[in-house]
Amino acid sequence: MKARIYKPNRHTMQVGRAKTRQWILDYEPSGSRSVDQLMNWTSTEQTQTQLRLTFSTSEMAVAYAKKNNIPHVVIPEQVPVQQPKNYADNFANSRLR
Repeated sequence: MKARIYKPNRHTMQVGRAKTRQWILDYEPSGSRSVDQLMNWTSTEQTQTQLRLTFSTSEMAVAYAKKNNIPHVVIPEQVPVQQPKNYADNFANSRLR
């Protein structure tokens, strides 16, 4: 099973930076999921997909993966680009409607 190492972005509806400072190592799901007929839950035979490890730096996560012979992929950190906006632009005459 291949592992992913990434730093999560904040959600669109999230204002703060909670849970976005740590690097995460989790496993990619490789098998198909089965549906339980009685409860209609989805399940898988692989318990590693439920595992999520956090690290303070990406180097620590890579070192852990190499030490335990885990094939991994490092996804670089994606920094969101914020466009400056002014409150007065809401009332500008050139605003598209």
